[in-house]
Amino acid sequence: MRGSKKIVLVLVAISITIGALWFTHRSVSPREASWEDVAAEAKKGGYRLITTEELSRQYQNQPNDILLVDTRQEWEYRTGHIKGALNFPIEPTWLSRWRRKQALESLLGADKNHLVVFY
Repeated sequence: MRGSKKIVLVLVAISITIGALWFTHRSVSPREASWEDVAAEAKKGGYRLITTEELSRQYQNQPNDILLVDTRQEWEYRTGHIKGALNFPIEPTWLSRWRRKQALESLLGADKNHLVVFY
């Protein structure tokens, strides 16, 4: 009787461990955002969306007034990026973004009134 209780406890512990490993390492495919999602998120955060034409005009006239942030992975950034852009990879999970919050705040700086473009 005692041996069977130990076996049950071991099986439960193994099941919980396997379940936890599966849950924390499963692949998560983020839902593709629509334009409406982007516009709603921008409005909610107090951001202004601009067209590529407006960005091009401003980049040609005052390139130093724009902070360009390339959100692709580092190896993608190294293959080519807009001149003057900084690399800051954005991960698809909320936990990854939350862990890098301090780094993003230091990248953006204290000036809240400059144009920041993420691409």
